[in-house]
Amino acid sequence: MSKLPEYRTGGLRLFQRGQRYAKTWPLEKRLAPVFIENRIIRATRFAIRFMPPVAMFTLCWQISLGGQLGPAVATALFALSLPLQGLWWLGKRSVTPLPPSILNWFYDIRGKLELSGMALTPVDGKPDYQALADTLKRAFRQLDKTFLDDL
Repeated sequence: MSKLPEYRTGGLRLFQRGQRYAKTWPLEKRLAPVFIENRIIRATRFAIRFMPPVAMFTLCWQISLGGQLGPAVATALFALSLPLQGLWWLGKRSVTPLPPSILNWFYDIRGKLELSGMALTPVDGKPDYQALADTLKRAFRQLDKTFLDDL
């Protein structure tokens, strides 16, 4: 029996992976031109904070003005779905294997961390974006910013 891809194993787990990925990914300006994560994480955090109040406001506003309940509920559900869409995308991205061009850069950063005396856990299988996020976060804490010059 073949093993299903990691992002198909559980719906709730995918959202949890998205939260972990958003917390781990370093929101550095120099990464923004190469990776879309900075924009997705900021948009998802904004949606988590503001979409529930927007949903409640639109629902109450449409009902108080005598509007129909169906469109009011649909609008509120759409507003509430936006943070979930961001977390789903981030969760799926976190388990996506790295493409070859980023894979070489990933191993270069790991090599620089090892040369600086950091003990790293071995990579099992093909590294994914979560492994890249963990490595980048550690590199931003331990190394100087010149490790990004190869990007």
